[in-house]
Amino acid sequence: MFRSDFPQIRFYALLLTVMVTPFFVLPHAVIADANGQEDGSTEKSSESSVSYFNQVRPIFQAKCQGCHQPAKRGGDYVMTNFAQLLNAGETGNAAIVPGKPDESYLMEQIVVDGDVSEMPKNAKPLLAEEIELIRTWITEGAKNDTPKNAATNFDMDHPPSYQVAPQITSVDYSPDGKLLAVSGYHEVLILDTANWQIKHRLVGLSERIESAIFSPDGKSLAVAGGSPGRRGEIQIWDVEKAALVLSKGLLYDTLYGASWSPEGKLVAFGCPDNTVRAIESATGKEVLYNGAHNNWVMDTTFGLNAEHLVSVSRDMSVKLIEFKTQRFMDNITSITPGALKGGLNAVDRHPTKNEIVCGGADGVPKLYKMIRDKKRVIGDDHNLIRKFGALIGRVYDVKFSSDASKLVAVSSLDGKGQLKIFNVGDAKEIANVDLLSGGLFTCDFSPNGKEVAAAGFDGQVRIIDASNGKMIKTLTPVPLELAKK
Repeated sequence: MFRSDFPQIRFYALLLTVMVTPFFVLPHAVIADANGQEDGSTEKSSESSVSYFNQVRPIFQAKCQGCHQPAKRGGDYVMTNFAQLLNAGETGNAAIVPGKPDESYLMEQIVVDGDVSEMPKNAKPLLAEEIELIRTWITEGAKNDTPKNAATNFDMDHPPSYQVAPQITSVDYSPDGKLLAVSGYHEVLILDTANWQIKHRLVGLSERIESAIFSPDGKSLAVAGGSPGRRGEIQIWDVEKAALVLSKGLLYDTLYGASWSPEGKLVAFGCPDNTVRAIESATGKEVLYNGAHNNWVMDTTFGLNAEHLVSVSRDMSVKLIEFKTQRFMDNITSITPGALKGGLNAVDRHPTKNEIVCGGADGVPKLYKMIRDKKRVIGDDHNLIRKFGALIGRVYDVKFSSDASKLVAVSSLDGKGQLKIFNVGDAKEIANVDLLSGGLFTCDFSPNGKEVAAAGFDGQVRIIDASNGKMIKTLTPVPLELAKK
């Protein structure tokens, strides 16, 4: 998977990952069937009318695996591994008895009595059609027809291994600066900034990690990602315990741009169905849904007091949403045709003001007031405070320093990356770093504002002096294994 400088190419690249195994990952574990054979060794019977892989598995993914996966074993029962799917959980009752749905404890848990069921927990029951599909599959022998090339499975005990570092789409410092969260394949790596060693590897279901962001108190990590072309997911991790607290599956493609509310109770994110959503981080309950955009929503940020949410999209707009009413309030940027050049990828809020900086296809970071104080006039861009110097290609990320004195932006064009650091007050350029080894997709200031972490296509994290742009350190965050000869 790679990020392209052209959204339409990137879309097809996402779809391509559905069909090929990532070249940089060596599988450490394979799913086994009830006989201990590799997943996919059991072909679909010609007498079977229901496919596990195509029909039953998607139901389990959407409704069950968030609470029943290696990183979060609800009831000590795992549903992502076929052998464990058949086994018993903490009750000791076999979940699935091939050919015998009435003796399968899973059926007892999902059957609807009135309008409620035991499982899924704290969620709507499965549809009658879904229950009948699972019953028929069990009746027909609960056969596993998963293709071998889709059988690779990773978990906390079997993390991915790498021959080549994967591209990095997200870096984020913890509020105390002691940790740096870095996206990997199927995982987020938590680095100790004292020695730059791996402290935790947070391995979940999502193949692709689009953003991994620490909560305001640094105790939790919100992860937006998913499996391209198949499923989106929001994860909430307890950082110290390296434990998955919440996994919420959503939609049919990766999710983007996670952000925390100031008090750390809500997480907002962008979706490929053109919506902006937010959930309670403790329960996963959806508390905001807004469909004002008309293209993928790539990033989000809350206002100072969580009364407002700002989102940016490939539709070339920055939208202001009132959180309480979930109502679209205003286009922060100009909406005049031709005023904006292409989509927007990133947004960040000023640490102490309701001002935001955004960046996208035109390569020019811009600082805006969130709240309009003058009647809109067609053609105006009244909320604009100032523009910063252009970067090559598309801007993929923008961040304020914690004291709001500096701004960093990163971009990509034709395999080249660029990073610029500016004074916020007068837009004066402090540093310009050109990198020829691939585009840059993510950046963040250390909490003290002295350093910037930046990363992208080549899988390397650069630590840069924020006062002059000089390189302090370059590191490969993932553990690399030499290819066997």
